[in-house]
Amino acid sequence: MKYKYIETNSKELIELHAQARNLTREYYFLDYRDNEKKREILEKLFGSIGKNVAVDMKFYCDFGKNIFIGDDVIIGANCTFIDNAKITIGSCVMIAPNLQIYTAYHPILPEERYIQNRQKDDPTYFNTCADPVEIKDGAWIGGGVIILPNVTIGKNSIIGAGSVVTHSIPDNCVAVGNPCRVMKYFDDYRSEDR
Repeated sequence: MKYKYIETNSKELIELHAQARNLTREYYFLDYRDNEKKREILEKLFGSIGKNVAVDMKFYCDFGKNIFIGDDVIIGANCTFIDNAKITIGSCVMIAPNLQIYTAYHPILPEERYIQNRQKDDPTYFNTCADPVEIKDGAWIGGGVIILPNVTIGKNSIIGAGSVVTHSIPDNCVAVGNPCRVMKYFDDYRSEDR
């Protein structure tokens, strides 16, 4: 398999990482009611942010600038976004606490995973790759979900609590489990006697 590595220890990424740490720490210690200052920090942190976005504390991300959020989004407490690649969250999205989004991954074989012949002063000893994650408009992500690289969550779809999403999920369905699988499409619910 041919991997495309990213340079995780570049000066630019190290600075972005430090900036993200400082901004998320500042956000965490704000008065919960200070919506104006919270918004100001999130605008500095994210690549873009729409209207009416609530991000609960604690929130963790690697860089922040690779995160793009639409309008009317709720992100619950203790969420982790490893944004080595782009994370796109549409509008009208509900995210429960403890969501983990991973765009980064490492090669399987140790000879590809570990950096051979690295410089003595280089603290990075492993290769990192990254693929984007997208959560489309109207999705609802349950508590404790893990979303892996190169996954798209379809429009309006629901991901059940505790699921591990290893592959993309289509629009308008309920998906659950580890690995996460479609259980029913919304049309199935509409056709059931109620």
